Order: sequence, then C-alpha cells, then structure tokens
Amino acid sequence: MSILKPNYVFVLDANRKPLTPCKPSLARKLLKVGKAKVFRLYPFTLLLKKEVTEDPQPVTLKIDPGSKVTGLAILLDSSLIWVAELTHRGQAIKTSLESRRSLRRGRRSRHTRYRQARFLNRTKPKGWLAPSLRHRVETTLTWVNKLSKLAPVKTIFQELVRFDLQKIENPEISGVEYQQGVLAGYEVREYLLNKWERRCAYCSAENVPLQVEHIHPKASGGTNRISNLCLACEPCNTKKGTQDIKIFLAKKPDDLKKILAQAKRPLKDATAVNSTRWALLDGLKETGKVIITGSGGLTKFNRIRLELPKTHFFDAACVGDTPNISVLANQPLNIKATGHGSRQMCRTDKFGFPSRYVPRFKFVKGFQTGDIIKAVVTSGKKVGTYTGRVAVRSSGSFNVSAVQGLIQGINHKYCFSIHQKDGYNYGF
Repeated sequence: MSILKPNYVFVLDANRKPLTPCKPSLARKLLKVGKAKVFRLYPFTLLLKKEVTEDPQPVTLKIDPGSKVTGLAILLDSSLIWVAELTHRGQAIKTSLESRRSLRRGRRSRHTRYRQARFLNRTKPKGWLAPSLRHRVETTLTWVNKLSKLAPVKTIFQELVRFDLQKIENPEISGVEYQQGVLAGYEVREYLLNKWERRCAYCSAENVPLQVEHIHPKASGGTNRISNLCLACEPCNTKKGTQDIKIFLAKKPDDLKKILAQAKRPLKDATAVNSTRWALLDGLKETGKVIITGSGGLTKFNRIRLELPKTHFFDAACVGDTPNISVLANQPLNIKATGHGSRQMCRTDKFGFPSRYVPRFKFVKGFQTGDIIKAVVTSGKKVGTYTGRVAVRSSGSFNVSAVQGLIQGINHKYCFSIHQKDGYNYGF
C-alpha cells in the first residue's frame, strides 16, 4: 500500500493575494510562530499577516470531467501538489424534478392548481441544458473559480474528447470515410466495454476475452449500428452463430427482454459528458486563463506510461501533455455537492399535500443546517468531542453527523462553527 501524502496548503497574503501553495510542514510552522492564521478549512487555506510583493510561481489546474465524479489536480511544474474529487448531484436533481412534475400533475387532475396555467413557454434558448447537466457544468466552474482565488492558476487543462486514432492518422478525413474506418474498430469497442460492463451479454462471464457480437445477425439483415451490437464470450458467440436472438434465447425470455432493452439504452454517463463538455469549455474560456484541451486516449496513455493507478484525480493529473509527474499529494479532498436546500415553504407527503411547515428563519443561535461544527461536550451522557455536519432545531438542541455516527440532542452552547455551509460536504 502506498504512503498517503496530504495536499499542499493554499496560502494568501494580507491582501488575499494567492501565493504558491506550501508544504503541510511549513504551514504548521507558520501557524505555530503566529505568522499566519487559518482562513478556511476546506480546502485548507492560510492567511499570512503580511503583504507579499513578489510574484508567486504559477500553477496548472487540470480537470477530468465526469458524469458522476470530476477529478481535479493542481501541478507545480511537474509536481502534483493538490488533488480532489468532486461528486455531482445530477441524479438527485433529476429525481427532484420528476417528483415535482408528478405532484403538479396530480394537483392538475384534481383541479387544485396553485397557479394559473402558463402557455408558450416551451421554446428553449440556444445552448439550453437540462438542469441535471447544467449543474455539472456550473459546479465545476464554481470550483475552478474558487481554486483560482486560492492559488496562482495560469493554465487550465480540460479533457475534451475521446481518443480518436483515425483522426490523428488522417486529419483531413471526414464524412462516411471517417465514420467507417479505424475509428469504428477502436471507439465502438471502448463504448461497448463500458455499456455492457465488460461482461458477456448472454452468460455474464467476466475476465474473459470478449468479441463484438451482432444481436440481429448480419446474415438476416442486421446492421452495424451501435444499438445492434453487444459483447459475447467465444463459446456464446460460436453457439449463437447466425441464429436470431429470439430463437437463441427462446427458453430465456427474461434474458432476451433484458438484452434488447440494454441494446437500445444509450451509455448514460458518456451521453452526459458529451452534452456538457463544450459548455464547460466555453465557461473556462471566460475565466481569462490559458485553456488547453486533451483527449481521453492521451490521458489513459499518460496514466499507463507513468504507472499510476486508475483514479479520477490521477486521470485529471494526466490530462494533456504530461511528460512526467512527481506525486507529492495522493490523498484527495472528497467534495460532494449537496445543494443549498429547498425553497419550499412546507414539506409535502407522497400525495403532494402539506405535512409540516418549514421555519422562516434558517439560523438558530447563529448556526444553520449544513454548517460544519465542533462540539465539545463537558457534562451529561454525551461527554466527548464531535466534529461534523449540524442539523439545527428551533429549541437549540442540535443533531451532529460525526465520525462516531449521528449524535442527537447536542446543546448549542457546546458548539462552535469551523466551516460555514456552502452547499458541499467534505471528507478524505
């Protein structure tokens, strides 16, 4: 097992000018002698008590956008000094919107609408993205801007496209020639490996050589479309031969139904990334930094060449031209998007009727739900020190989600805030 190396510490001068990040050991010395104080806990940042006139050494920010998790990495020259993994909440947003839609439809059918019907509002503006997709772009841009305020970021690398062998071999290729050449043999197989989870579609065999299989055989008029392809191990492929899948799986109707449904279903994560990559690139260009894009194939090549494990943050570090990397940090800051709550004035049951009301004022005794606090309980049954996310109550008796579990009934007098709510949960 490799030794865990913590991230470097961000440093700001007295005017909040970002300086070159420093080692954790140097940060401890600055705090011990009183030359700096903690500016923020996540990501850990120090604020010096003096102004620095010298120009800091610039750093490079690299991004590996993902459907569920985006990798972030900061490099100083060729040294990896800060890593993080940003978990999106796109699926939670989608679920919430579907719930709202069903509740509104229920009220509409009962003729209990709470607002006038709206018409002619279906035209979407140019560049429109679904809320769950727009969240991925905006959350990534939010962290790019945050890190740009904490470190002297000069260049940003983004993984933009998948590896395209044929385009590299012939940059002028296009049209049908482009779609039916070497690209079909490389990209299609990579796509199928992800879609069918690297297992045989017929017997679910794993860790065996897999072959590209036509669900409806070409001998019976089947096409090479991606929706007609799957992966099969050699025994299954040989046994099926040129039979139609309905004949081959006549005695397994459940498997037949599952395979046909999976074949029509697009690769969800790839679709989400493809839908947002250009919007993210446009947003990065507005930051005024130097933007450089790379391909997924180059990222994978760099990671394998440098013998780095498969993680989101190491993928981010390998985006673009990466001759060499000295790993000085490999313990990522885990950032999970939680949102800022709901604007509902009351909570509803499963039928859409009000079940309980929400207090108008979010702050109780100076705290709000989502703050990260430290509670030092000195008396009673819950004596101890607890650090974690707080859920406030109007009574002043709070719940704390700590490492020890959910601790209920902590009096506000024992609590003090160490990180205010910002819509994210943090951990290592």
